Amino acid sequence: MTRILPVIMCGGSGTRMWPESRETLPKQFISLFGAHSTFQNTLKQLADRDVFDRPVILTNLDYRFLVAEQLAQIETDAEIVLEPVRRDSAAAVGVAAELAALKSPETVVAVFAADHVVQKPALFVELCKLAAQAAAAGRIVTLGVTPTGPATGYGYIRRGDKLSGLGDVWQVGAFVEKPDEATAMRYVTEGYLWNSGNFIFRADVMRAELAHFEPVIADAAARAVAASKLDLQFRVLDKEALESAPRKSIDYAVMEHTRAAAVTPADIGWSDVGTWSSVLELSDKDAQGNSVRGKGIVLDGTNVLVRSDGHVTAVVGLSNVVVVTTQDAVLVVDARQADKVKPLVDRLRTGGHREAIEHKRIYRPWGYYQSVDDGARYQVKRIVVKPRGRLSLQKHFHRAEHWVVVKGAAEVTLDGVVSLVHENESIYLPIGSVHRLANPGKIDLELIEVQVGSYLGEDDIVRIEDVYNRG
Repeated sequence: MTRILPVIMCGGSGTRMWPESRETLPKQFISLFGAHSTFQNTLKQLADRDVFDRPVILTNLDYRFLVAEQLAQIETDAEIVLEPVRRDSAAAVGVAAELAALKSPETVVAVFAADHVVQKPALFVELCKLAAQAAAAGRIVTLGVTPTGPATGYGYIRRGDKLSGLGDVWQVGAFVEKPDEATAMRYVTEGYLWNSGNFIFRADVMRAELAHFEPVIADAAARAVAASKLDLQFRVLDKEALESAPRKSIDYAVMEHTRAAAVTPADIGWSDVGTWSSVLELSDKDAQGNSVRGKGIVLDGTNVLVRSDGHVTAVVGLSNVVVVTTQDAVLVVDARQADKVKPLVDRLRTGGHREAIEHKRIYRPWGYYQSVDDGARYQVKRIVVKPRGRLSLQKHFHRAEHWVVVKGAAEVTLDGVVSLVHENESIYLPIGSVHRLANPGKIDLELIEVQVGSYLGEDDIVRIEDVYNRG
C-alpha cells in the first residue's frame, strides 16, 4: 500500500462565518459541530499511521500558536510550516511538493483544507488509498464529490474516460466554473462532480507540472523551502522567496492545464461549510428544523439556527433565519442569503470596526486576554495564563498597569525584582517599568488588569526578551 503524506492548508481570513469566525480566529479553529474544530476533526480523520504519515500543517505566522495549541488538545503531533507572507494555493501546493521531495521525490502527497467537513470518514480514508495508487502511477487525483443538489457555490468536474487498472478513477474531462442554477441542474443530471479542492499527487509529478506551467511559482516554492529556518518548533519559509510567487490558485495554475489530472467520485458527505446556512444544514435539528447552541430559544419558528456565546438569544415567529450572538456582535441574516456575510464584513472593515477582524478574547501562546471595559484613558482586561506560561519581559511608554490576582499565583518581575502575588493581592506597574508576568503553578492564573494612560494600544509594547521569539 502507498503511504500518504498529508498536508493540511490552514489559512483563511475569517469572513464567511462572522461573527464567530474572524481574522484572529478563523472558522477552522472553531467548534462548529461537536467538541472539536474542523481542523482537529481533519487531523482525526488522518490518524491511521498505516495509511498516513505524520502530517504537515501549512499555516501563517499569526496562527502558529493556535495550531500548536489545538494539536496539543487532541494529542496529535505534526510538522508546522509557516508562511511569513500569504499566497494562494498554487504556491502552497508547490511548497507541499518541495517538503515531500525532501523525504523522497516519489512521496505521495495529499493536500487537504482545514475547514472542510467529511461525514463519512471511513469511506474518505478508503478513497484516499485508492487515489494514492493512481498518484503513485503519475496522476494528480482530486476527490470529486457526488453532488447532493444543484449547488451554485462550487466548481464542477466533468469526467472523461475511465483509467485502466486504477479502479474507480477517471481522467478529468474538464474543470468548469461555478454555474448558475439552471446550468448546475444540468451538470448534476449529466453526472458532473463537485470540485472539493483536495489533491493527491506524487511530489516529483507536481513539481514538474508546476515548473512547466508556472515556473516563477515553482522556483519561489523551491527557494522558500531551501532557505527555510527553524524557530522554536516551527519551520519558517523564506519570506523573500515566497513573496516572489504570484497569487494564483492551483486550479488555474496547473489543474486546468495538466494532462495528468484525474478524479475519483467521492460520496463522503463533504462540505466546505462556506456559509451559516451550511452549518444549519449539517447540524442536529429538532422536529421544527431548528438548531440551537448555547443560550438560545426558538418559539413558533422553523429552520432557525441560533448560536449564542453567553447571552440569552430568543427568536420568536421567524423562519429561515440565522442568529449568531457573541460577546461584542450580533448577526441576523436570512438563511437563504447567508452568502452575503462576506461583503458585510468587508463593509465593516471599511468602516473601521474592530469587531470585523478580532474578538474581545485574543489568544496568545501563553493563554489569552479579554477586554472587559474601556474608556477615554482606561481599559480593563481579564488575563488568563496557562501553567508554566510566561509573557515577554516588556515595558510601556504611555500606560501604567494594575494587576489583581483572582485565581492562582502570579510570578511578577518588576524592574529586576521577582515576587509572588497570590489570590486577592495586587501589584502596581508604573509607566516605563520593565516587567514580566508568569505562571509558575499547575493551574491557570487569572487576573484583572487595569490600564491607565494616554495611549492604550497593543503596539505600545517594547519586548525586551520573549521566550516565543515574537518581535
